Amino acid sequence: MSRLLIQDVARRLLAAERSGTPIEPVADLLGADDLTAAYAVQAELLASGLAAGRRLVGRKIGLTSKVVQAQLGVDQPDYGALFADMEIEDGGMLACDRLIQPRIEAELAFVLGRDLMSPDVALWELIGAVDHVLPALEIVDSRITGWRIGIVDTIADNGSSARFVVGANPKRLTDVALDSCAMTLARNDETTSQGSGAACLGHPLKAALWLARTMAASGAPLRAGDLVLTGALGPMVDAQAGDRFRAEIEGFGAVSVEFGA
Repeated sequence: MSRLLIQDVARRLLAAERSGTPIEPVADLLGADDLTAAYAVQAELLASGLAAGRRLVGRKIGLTSKVVQAQLGVDQPDYGALFADMEIEDGGMLACDRLIQPRIEAELAFVLGRDLMSPDVALWELIGAVDHVLPALEIVDSRITGWRIGIVDTIADNGSSARFVVGANPKRLTDVALDSCAMTLARNDETTSQGSGAACLGHPLKAALWLARTMAASGAPLRAGDLVLTGALGPMVDAQAGDRFRAEIEGFGAVSVEFGA
């Protein structure tokens, strides 16, 4: 795959995000199965963001839920980058003017206290590296027309990530049962999505372990202080201006956001 094509696809995705006008699937250009090319485009977007002064604060894991995989027609997890300017305050309002076709999902977020440098990092090492866990919401958005995406499209498009919200009730891993904690996501006080920690690759720690090993193998290991969104605990929900979302996650309390005009 040529460098010029990678740069061209990255420019198309950036232009779509800035203009609010989606583009046709980029897998048509990169190849439907070329994950290497897709991550190369994502790396180009990351470099562009850093060059523009954006601050990298962590990573998101996507496609960890079988339900979400079925919604999007993919069969494996992926990852994307989180920048500081993507965060919306818990209980705050998200302006929709730069979003195209947003959806929302409830997750658990890990904050790391140690670097995870090895591609064969063990589960016990990961457990020791997690400083605390927080409830979270991820607002996903596709720069691809009509969410007509495959795995290559969503990877290239930074894991279809757009914004995130982190709650203010931190817990230690020993305080809660991450695999069995129940989640309820309500839109305007009506339940729209339900699930549990087990929906996230069987356990959020399994998702985080996959990410830690994958990032270390790629030469960009997870570091102390990184925020890791571990993946959806239930189905994604469409969102639009005027919607209020509140997720209740057992043992963590609530995290919420409102979609403004």
